Amino acid sequence: MSASPTAGDNALPAKSIDAAHEWQHAASIPAALTWRVVGICLFMIFVEGYDVGIYGAVLPTLTHGTGWVLSELQLGAIASCSLAGMMIGAMGAGTLSDLLGRRTMLLASVGLFSLMMGAAALAPSPGWFAAFRVIGGLGLGGVIPTAAALTVEYSPPARRSFNYALIYTGYSIGGVLVALVAMFWLPVHGWRLLFGIGAVPSIALPFVARCVPESLQFLLAQRRFGEARETAARFGITRLNVDAIGDGGGGSPQNTAPRGIQPVRALFEPSHLRATLAFWLAMFMGLLLLYGLSTWLPQLMRKSGFPLGSSLSLLLTLNVTAAVGSLAGGAVADRFGSKVVVSTLYLLAGASLCALAGAHGQIETYVLVGIAGLGSIGNTMLLGAYITRYYPPHNRATGIGWALGVGRFGAIAGPLIGGALAQSHAPLPWNFHVFAVAGVLAAGAVCLVPARGDGRL
Repeated sequence: MSASPTAGDNALPAKSIDAAHEWQHAASIPAALTWRVVGICLFMIFVEGYDVGIYGAVLPTLTHGTGWVLSELQLGAIASCSLAGMMIGAMGAGTLSDLLGRRTMLLASVGLFSLMMGAAALAPSPGWFAAFRVIGGLGLGGVIPTAAALTVEYSPPARRSFNYALIYTGYSIGGVLVALVAMFWLPVHGWRLLFGIGAVPSIALPFVARCVPESLQFLLAQRRFGEARETAARFGITRLNVDAIGDGGGGSPQNTAPRGIQPVRALFEPSHLRATLAFWLAMFMGLLLLYGLSTWLPQLMRKSGFPLGSSLSLLLTLNVTAAVGSLAGGAVADRFGSKVVVSTLYLLAGASLCALAGAHGQIETYVLVGIAGLGSIGNTMLLGAYITRYYPPHNRATGIGWALGVGRFGAIAGPLIGGALAQSHAPLPWNFHVFAVAGVLAAGAVCLVPARGDGRL
């Protein structure tokens, strides 16, 4: 049995980590606080969803009124530049969140990408536009790991997948807003106004800074017991027994020691290695499917004979079904386990895309696009919840951040693959079949994730 930690310990013993992991079973979190955290994180991911979805919406008109001459492959490359920034941002912010705090990194991430949205609206050339998208991507990549960790750590265990899916609906709602704004304003006002709107959320940051608490699980795992007490008192959290976790009653905010790269190293421990690799592969394929489809669906539908308005309506359908379906999927995953739900939905996405290649009629097309939205965008929300719940508090944000970071390679590949297929004039069904294969491979990777030590899937 490990002794209780002292102020000079650099690592928290397993006993203390387990106690920190289970603190919410003893502590009483006001429901209003849970919903406040969920609401703020939903808003932050909504803003990200708007930013990510905007490029696919404006892509058909990006060169209009600018004098820019860009091939379809170059248009895909610009999308991938932003995703490269998101890859670095997710891995860096996820790890820093486990070392510096969820709240700090969430505010910094949203502030950075909002400012870069405004800069992109004023970009004088494709080079500057791409540069602003890369820098903004650093902020975008940091939102989900930090928001996910905060949401899970302030949610009751029986509602973690549902609440994660709930905040991630903001991603789809942001995509819905992009599609609506593009349908009505893009033909009249052009794409620069749409990017300018993306800078507005930075105004809300002072309010968020006052209202969102730091994660108590993070503070306890970092042995910042004094701050944990102060946070609990400020936000009305009762029955938080810090002494039982190992403080011994004498902790203070200064009694903390950085753990260096331990959160990253923990991903490769024997108990987590197989899960880590399986999650990385699943996220790679899932984001390839998501970003490839989100970026190129309007253009593919136009090539199929749909006018611009109808192709944007299909993008709207993709995001609406993802938002609604992910909530139902989250509730089912909380009850029956994430593995079976996530793997099944990826298979459904692959099947719907194969069928979409030969779809006849508008109703069939909209239904299949809706299923694809649930199985790609909506299901990636559920995969993120699965990953976030799987890892313990001391490397939770690192786990989801690095999975998203590695997954960004797939997100980068998706738009590039779509652009290469379009520029090579490949048969239209090939576009759908390539993304369908990604869905099937993602399902297979999820099936390889082992059960956790508590037996949950």
